Amino acid sequence: WFWKKNRIELVQGYVNKVDHENKQLILNDNDPINYDQLIIATGSKPNRFGWPGQDLKGVQGLYSKQELEQLEIDAPDKEACNRAVIVGGGLIGIELAEMLRSRDIPVTFLVRESSFWNGVLPEGESEMINEHIRDHHIDLRLSTNLVEILADEEGRAKAVVTDKGETIACNLVGLTAGVTPNISFLENSGIELGKGVKVNRYLETNIPDIYAIGDCAEQEKAIGNRRTVEAVWYTGRMMGETVAHTICGQRRKYSPGHWFNSAKFLDIEYQTYGWVFSDQNRREFEEHFHWRHDKEMICITMAFNSSDKKFLGINTFGIRMRHEMFDRWLTEGRTIDYVMEHLRDANFDPEFYSQYEKEIVDSYNSAFETNIKPKKKSWKRIFKSA
Repeated sequence: WFWKKNRIELVQGYVNKVDHENKQLILNDNDPINYDQLIIATGSKPNRFGWPGQDLKGVQGLYSKQELEQLEIDAPDKEACNRAVIVGGGLIGIELAEMLRSRDIPVTFLVRESSFWNGVLPEGESEMINEHIRDHHIDLRLSTNLVEILADEEGRAKAVVTDKGETIACNLVGLTAGVTPNISFLENSGIELGKGVKVNRYLETNIPDIYAIGDCAEQEKAIGNRRTVEAVWYTGRMMGETVAHTICGQRRKYSPGHWFNSAKFLDIEYQTYGWVFSDQNRREFEEHFHWRHDKEMICITMAFNSSDKKFLGINTFGIRMRHEMFDRWLTEGRTIDYVMEHLRDANFDPEFYSQYEKEIVDSYNSAFETNIKPKKKSWKRIFKSA
């Protein structure tokens, strides 16, 4: 009913070829579909790096609906799946681990980095997530790589071998070592490809009337500090809105604004606004202020320019912060001192939740020898940013 209600003709099948000269798609059953304008939004596929055994039964990623359905078959409970091994740390890996642990399935988590997601998160945050993962009885193996997946006599995964020389018995292997644009069907189509489908700032390809959006799109030039390929739901939505205007006759430039994202690490909600780089990727002018609660899994990290104290971004774990406020402060070029002074305006945790702004500001004052007094929350200031 959804498709009919929204006047969408749903065709289930696979596209084998894009014939841009005749403006046709050729499906796997050789049926053609004519188009006036084509939007390529084929997403990503899980990375596979040529590991021996990566195509065995019981080995899968977690991206598509089909992979979710296969997970239901292979790991319905701990009786059917005695142990799962997840390969690759990141947002998809932690989500798969949480799903499996919700069914009491033992999980071993192989992460090549020395600390979880430390290519993205600063050290203090990454270490807190390490602790939280282990608190959930997940066997986290840092600085550990997959070497091989072993098969049983029926061709199913029965164990993995790590670069530490250890063999870990398992019934399921989840490959979550990132994703790559799903564009192989476009080879020899005439559409320019790189890592993804190459597009300009209007999300147009090199072929007239063909656009690409979402995980499969690759910007010809990076926008600010952003990557040329952004496999993030928020950016996919914004790209869709942008192209919708264009095909309706109002050509619009893709302008994603300040970087933001959100996710969840098991019980910990995560939000990021602006740019807070990991220790290994931090720019020379970028200084960090980190605060962590002494008992709870709650912390924040703020980044600012060391020369003029201009606020650059924030990561927050366990405290909900208002996107509109940080977006406005970044646009206005506020200093970190200003952000600290008005921090209560940004908090939108529900009523009766603990508030930590005073502790955060006190810690900042102590670290940087300032004397900032946090202002009371002002709905007038908050609504001004709406």
